[in-house]
Amino acid sequence: MTHRKSRLLAGAAVLSSGILLLAGCAGFGGTSSDDSSNGGKLTFTTWASESEQAAMQQLIDQFQSEHAGTEITLNVVPYDQMFSNIDAQLSSGDAPDIFRVDYGNLGVYSSQGQLLDLSPYVDQAEIDSFVPAMWEAVSYDGKPYGVPHQTDVSALLVNTDMLQAAGIDPSTLPRTQADAWTWEQFADVATKLRASLPSDKYPFVYNWQLGGAPRWLSWLFQADGALIGPDGTSAQIDSAAGTKALDFTKSFFDNQWVPPASSTKATTYADSFFSEGSVAMAFIGSFLVPDMDSLNQFNWTSVPMPKDKRGATDLGGNALVATKDTANPELAAEFLKFMASKDAMSAFCAATNELPTRTDLSGADIPFAVRPDVMPVFVDQATTIEPSDVKQLTSPAMAAISTALQDQLEAAFLNGQSTADTLKNLSAAVTDATRK
Repeated sequence: MTHRKSRLLAGAAVLSSGILLLAGCAGFGGTSSDDSSNGGKLTFTTWASESEQAAMQQLIDQFQSEHAGTEITLNVVPYDQMFSNIDAQLSSGDAPDIFRVDYGNLGVYSSQGQLLDLSPYVDQAEIDSFVPAMWEAVSYDGKPYGVPHQTDVSALLVNTDMLQAAGIDPSTLPRTQADAWTWEQFADVATKLRASLPSDKYPFVYNWQLGGAPRWLSWLFQADGALIGPDGTSAQIDSAAGTKALDFTKSFFDNQWVPPASSTKATTYADSFFSEGSVAMAFIGSFLVPDMDSLNQFNWTSVPMPKDKRGATDLGGNALVATKDTANPELAAEFLKFMASKDAMSAFCAATNELPTRTDLSGADIPFAVRPDVMPVFVDQATTIEPSDVKQLTSPAMAAISTALQDQLEAAFLNGQSTADTLKNLSAAVTDATRK
């Protein structure tokens, strides 16, 4: 995702083999020259960074040039106003034809019948052009209600100057999932840094602040645990994996590995701690790479997130959806398919340092505008998200669960609440949220 608030969740897989795109028709492969569209008008509401807005407008201009008589009006709003506006507009029947939504919020709209079902507009070959985990992210009850426009995931940025001062050779840092640090190895690195750093600096910071509490679930998934059962209603967090994940993350605070003011209810983002040099490492989304590069204050690189029984990361990124009551459903569906086509997605991701969601676009295919040297780590990290993770993270109940996670993790990390009580409380919150 590309706005601070949209760091809420996170990622899915990106790499895979290419597919045979449909020939002679307009689809996810692109717009054909014999398109017979008669034009029409669409409104498109989104939040966007400057680079995103420029990239979106360029693609809109291209679509309009390829569809005679079509007019698409782009409306960019602040993220903190985005969904309150959309909710009000849906209620009044004045919603935009197209809007952007993060994967964590998409389930709320699709489960309430507010989005256009794209089933009539896509075939199996087009569905197969997306990574399965990302197609799961836009689906509800087996039907697609959007297109997975892009994703971003968290990896670990490291200040190589601070690591070297602690006796950690930057040339030995892991670069792929195959050699990612285990939890034990990560703890060893944090311990060395704690011994080397002054008391007002810390080994690392995790990005679960300001609505980002669901990112804690990456540790649960790494321990091969689950938040919600396959039935979508039963809580599974009160488990051996849940205990292991919570005990380990509580140790971040007990061992003074993270700043005390960086818990789930903190008001400072993780990247701020990293950019000011108060931490040696930070869990950060790929979309923040341009921000970090612009500072140019110290040497840094990226490494994979640690792994336990498996690797995992957060589900970042956004889908593009059409509202159910759009006056031009065929045109809206065609525009969504265009925006998620190979060429359009490649151009958008290259301009914004975000990650593709198609099976025929690997990280090597994207000419990232900023720090292309660190982006392969994020691309590789994205492969650790599994469809089962996505199904849990996009549950319509996630908004309520997120609040419970924030409250309960804060109590465990800073207020001495036991692991057993925390997991018991979270289990009750999950059960209550999923059965409403």
